[in-house]
Amino acid sequence: MAYTYAMELNGLPLHPLIIHVVVVFAPLAALGGILYALVPKWRWWLRWPFVASAVIAAVAAIIAVRAGHDLENQRQLQSLPGLATHAHRGGILRWLLLAFLVPTAFGVWLLGGPSPVVSGAGGREGRTGVVAWGLQVLLVVGAIAVLISVLLTGDSGARAVWG
Repeated sequence: MAYTYAMELNGLPLHPLIIHVVVVFAPLAALGGILYALVPKWRWWLRWPFVASAVIAAVAAIIAVRAGHDLENQRQLQSLPGLATHAHRGGILRWLLLAFLVPTAFGVWLLGGPSPVVSGAGGREGRTGVVAWGLQVLLVVGAIAVLISVLLTGDSGARAVWG
């Protein structure tokens, strides 16, 4: 008797549950990246929510891809039209979210901003010039890529399941 491991939560397949984490936190991370890059006065309070949403989205995407492969194999869904496209796009989204962690980390580390606290605590001067400009461009371009990928992946998944 062969034992097959199924990624489930209380009897429900994990994939349709975990994708909601990606669908919420990936756009939040992307929006945070755009705002962090373009609005220096918000960096002080945006810093940790931005990092947290990017990390949560990336980890959830890793789990979603694994759970999706598990669901596909467990339920033998390979014959669904459009499923291969959805799986491919999901893999791309996972790698985009992991790659987006790089400019997120460097941006939070190197880009400074003023503090809203009267004492100025927590505010710091960040890098300026080409390094700062390059990080800001990477954050905005990466955020746009994440948003487009979330939309395309979700659309292809919905079409694969509901037609």
